Amino acid sequence: MAKELSEQHKRFLEVLFTDAGGNISSAMRMAGFSEGYSRRTLTNYLKEEIIEATQLYIAMAAPKAAVAMINAIDDPTELGLKEKMSAAKDLLDRAGLVKTEKVQVESTGGVMILPAKEREEE
Repeated sequence: MAKELSEQHKRFLEVLFTDAGGNISSAMRMAGFSEGYSRRTLTNYLKEEIIEATQLYIAMAAPKAAVAMINAIDDPTELGLKEKMSAAKDLLDRAGLVKTEKVQVESTGGVMILPAKEREEE
């Protein structure tokens, strides 16, 4: 059952990844929460919504990471390229676009499975 969010909660989620740059305290201020309101209380209440918003934010950044990886082909001498590629790979992994690995199995001879030997009574 989805919980009912107040306008203040909705505003918090809207500014968290934009104007607040991911800073929960800043997002709380921008959304109009009082100084004494507990960060823990708010994040505990909005935990699922924050996780969902985070997944959406990562998904929205995935095309930028993919473009960065492709651009590395054009300019492999760019400064900081190794770190940029590592960050792009991590972001794409978290977005669910993982590298696929193929395993090729070859056999030169067949395998024959025989039934168990019957024991002879003495």
